[in-house]
Amino acid sequence: MLSSQDRSDADLMRRVAGGSESALDALHGRFARPVFALAVQALDRAAAEDIVQDVFLVVWRKADRFDPERGTVRSWLLQIAHNRVLNELRRRSRQPELEPDGDVRLGEIESRDPGPAERVVEQRRRELVTEALGELPDPQREALDLAYFDDLTHQQVATRLDLPLGTAKTRIRTGLQKLRSTLLLRVASFAALGLLLALGLRSWRMDSTIARQDRALSMLTASDSVNLRLGPAPGIPEATHARYRGRAGSETAVVTLSSFPSLASGETYQVWVRHGAAWTSVGTMRPDAAGSARLVAEAPVLATLPDAVTVTIEPAGGSATPGSRVVAAWTP
Repeated sequence: MLSSQDRSDADLMRRVAGGSESALDALHGRFARPVFALAVQALDRAAAEDIVQDVFLVVWRKADRFDPERGTVRSWLLQIAHNRVLNELRRRSRQPELEPDGDVRLGEIESRDPGPAERVVEQRRRELVTEALGELPDPQREALDLAYFDDLTHQQVATRLDLPLGTAKTRIRTGLQKLRSTLLLRVASFAALGLLLALGLRSWRMDSTIARQDRALSMLTASDSVNLRLGPAPGIPEATHARYRGRAGSETAVVTLSSFPSLASGETYQVWVRHGAAWTSVGTMRPDAAGSARLVAEAPVLATLPDAVTVTIEPAGGSATPGSRVVAAWTP
């Protein structure tokens, strides 16, 4: 029988499926912290922040798929987060580790990178997950790869492996159970070190991160938010583009880069917004090997929708004004 809390969560999910932004905010308030805590066990802080945002965007878009007969809202959200974490670990195992995406508040020059001790803890957490995946029997690991790394349905996994549907489901379920058991044992033995090194600092950062992600999520899901597509400049590959998402009255903006060319050493991409004749820097970022990056920025100037948005190539430290090397741009 469902508890009163579970019934309340399920009711919120039904309201989200009906388009209620306040219900989504309530779910975010209840579950952003456990989703972040799960993600940060295996990923760095910036990636864990992205996982939180991704999970609640999935909730907004696919709330109608939630079935309370199959489990609680909490378990559904944590399963989505778990899948996203596995996808990210799989992606990183195929690519060299690059500079993470930037999250900046305009006007602040502050390093939010973890210190040496935190980096040791985060690296070890990633190693624990990688080791646990590597110890699964081949049939179970193969099924998990297809279901959670390639986002195939159970039926598609069965077809790909030429197995009965029941056998495919059993391999996926058994693999997950073994993975969880292994991680629980290893993370428990490592948790004390992580807590000692991160005590206080991580709690403050988590609160700040969740608050910022909450504001970004509210902006992204608002009915009056704008989604501006920045097309490639002349001479830039057609696949290269960016998105600027903002909302009149909101001091938060989200910028994503897609299929951006690799940068030379000592260079960065810098995002600019124009209001009238004045250009303001939104922030800088370096994309991953796939040419993707995401930036969450907050500043009073962003509460007014821009007259133009552009992305330029600048020196690694950024520039005070836009240079001539435009990569993508939007104008009305």
